[in-house]
Amino acid sequence: MANTTIETPKEVKHGDAESGGTGVGSGQPPARRGKAFKRILLLVLGLTAILASIPLYRHFAAWESTDDAEINGYIYPVSSRISGYVTRVTVDDNQYVEAGTVLVELDPEDYKVALANARANLVNDEAIAAAQATTVPLTSVNTSSQLSGAQADVNNSHAGLAAAQRQFDAAQASLQQAVANDLKAQDDVSRYKPLAAKDEIPQKQYIQAVDSQKATAAAVEEARASAAAAEQVVEQAHAKLAEAQAQLQYAMTRPQQISVQRSRARAAEAETERATAIFLQAQLNLEYTTIVAPVSGVVGQRSVQPGQNVSPGQQLMTIVPLDSQNIWVTANFKETQLTHMRAGQPAKISVDTYGRTYDGHILNIAAATGALYSLLPPENATGNYVKVVQRIPVKIVFEKGQDPEHLLRPGMSVEPNVKVQ
Repeated sequence: MANTTIETPKEVKHGDAESGGTGVGSGQPPARRGKAFKRILLLVLGLTAILASIPLYRHFAAWESTDDAEINGYIYPVSSRISGYVTRVTVDDNQYVEAGTVLVELDPEDYKVALANARANLVNDEAIAAAQATTVPLTSVNTSSQLSGAQADVNNSHAGLAAAQRQFDAAQASLQQAVANDLKAQDDVSRYKPLAAKDEIPQKQYIQAVDSQKATAAAVEEARASAAAAEQVVEQAHAKLAEAQAQLQYAMTRPQQISVQRSRARAAEAETERATAIFLQAQLNLEYTTIVAPVSGVVGQRSVQPGQNVSPGQQLMTIVPLDSQNIWVTANFKETQLTHMRAGQPAKISVDTYGRTYDGHILNIAAATGALYSLLPPENATGNYVKVVQRIPVKIVFEKGQDPEHLLRPGMSVEPNVKVQ
């Protein structure tokens, strides 16, 4: 009985231990069951975190960003195109101006005088050119008539020379006849004189022979004078023919005369064109005395003052246009970030100054790294080369209409995020 009493409580205690569990069939103590539950909970939470991080990873992996970026823009230098004395400056630094606004005025008096002189020279050259142009057809008509007249004069001179020659030949024949008659009369006188002295012939016959000889002598002199006059006429005819031939030769140079006159007319036209160019340049120089803003923007770096003498090309100030079409972002991305980067991809641009984000897109990617564009490009042809991740400039432009207040300024630091996937 004593042994039975001892064993019965042990069985009861064992049964109580089993019945104190979570349920029928549970053979583990409560501490172990709590640890298992914690492990399962941690495992579930880990899987949940992994599954939740996958879309986050995909989201952030689709974007590339850099803090090595700034806003850039065009800066328009304003300079003088002529030399002059500054009489007025109408703007100051950091002042907004519209395109075409008068910025600087130069003294125009010297250029007004130059314009008046150029206008007078132009009018004079135009008058000369008009006269030369009129002379060309006149020369053509005159030379044509001169050629016809010279040809007629030559023909007439030939006819006159022939007539003079015939007259000269007739005078020579008359002279020869008169000489022959004079010789015969002289012979008759010689023969009649001794006969008359011997009274073999009548004295009257001798006297008639003497008178006849005197008459023939006078006829000889007259024939000689006529022959000399005819010879002079022949010489004059020769001279007139030579003159007519010279006139004909000159008239035959008609094409050359017209060509020379046309050359003079072209030279006068060229002088007119030159005078016109000088006149137009004088007009431009007078206009250049008023210097206006080439674009709308903010004035900066003003260095000109009234009373100053400026020279051509001297920079007077600058104008920075602030509209979104004239500013952009230069983002220096690492070369490892450009694997999937392409032109046209959208971008979000965070501006440090205002804490605002603007929309944009990639316009293009530079053709070389920023180091190669530097003043002293790196020289890696040495034995101490260390590989360094390079940065390549990427040009990002703003979408239109995002900066109506013109708050963005070149040089501001920004942080662009580009969606590459």
